[in-house]
Parts: sequence; C-alpha cells; structure tokens
Amino acid sequence: MTDPSPRRAVVVTVGTDHHPFPRLVGWIHRWASEHPEVPVLLQLGTTEPPAELPSVHAVALLPHQELVAAMAEADVVIAQGGPGGIMDARSVGRQPVVVARRGDLGEHVDDHQVRFTAWMADRGLVRLAADEDALRAELEAGLADPTRLRIPPDGGAIDGTIAA
Repeated sequence: MTDPSPRRAVVVTVGTDHHPFPRLVGWIHRWASEHPEVPVLLQLGTTEPPAELPSVHAVALLPHQELVAAMAEADVVIAQGGPGGIMDARSVGRQPVVVARRGDLGEHVDDHQVRFTAWMADRGLVRLAADEDALRAELEAGLADPTRLRIPPDGGAIDGTIAA
C-alpha cells in the first residue's frame, strides 16, 4: 500500500454495507494492474483486500470527511449504488460512476440498487456501469477528460426538504 496523502486520480467506495462487494473490487483491481501510473484510493468496506498494487491505496473504511475530501480531488469517483456515496460525490462536484450491488450475487439483500441507479442514470445524475467493460470505458473517458465528470456541487434539496 502507498501513502494515503497524495492526490488520487480515482476514488472508489463500496460503501459501508456489511455485504462484501468483490465484483467491483475485482474490476478495479484488474484495471489498476493495467494502469500502474494512475493512483487509486479504494475503500473496501467488508470486502477482502486484493493483492497489493503500488498504485492502489486500499483501506477498509475512511472517516467520512476524508473520503469526501478525496472525492473532491479525484478525476473519477466510482461508487456502489447506494444514495450516500452518490450524494457525497455530487456534493463536491463529481458525477459518480456507479455500480449497483446485486442481490442475486449476495452483494445486498435485493436489487433495489439496480432500480435506484437506473432511475438516477435516466435523469443524468450518475453514469451507470452495469458491467466491467462499461466501467473501464467510463474510467478511460473520465481520465482522458477530467472535466467530463465535473458538475456544479449539488447539496441536494436539503433546505426545501427541511422546510416541507
């Protein structure tokens, strides 16, 4: 593992759910092994860590503020399909690439993330990566043009929601 302090071009979070997410971690690990020049921060949650790569800083969990600060500095943010990581990325001006956890693979209790991320993608709020090839394409495009995944910071409708 490398020092966590340098800027990471790619930040990946699998969230904090107790289900492991080896599918996403494997996709990232394979991509990172082919792109050793790209620094990656990989937040694993309960997923088993992959073999160490010099370009990947893998941690089980980060304090929330550290993770959000890393997202703000990243060219590409990849998140599991839960609302927390998606909104964290959007709050710092990053349109996240999302991979939904699937119930049939034991990654969650059901397929609610599949439905939720499809809804978000239909509205242009996230970029959906349903398979490894789509994730690789989003990574390549986002690194080739880092402005591609930049959005105005989105604090959501917090004030309106509180008022309602």
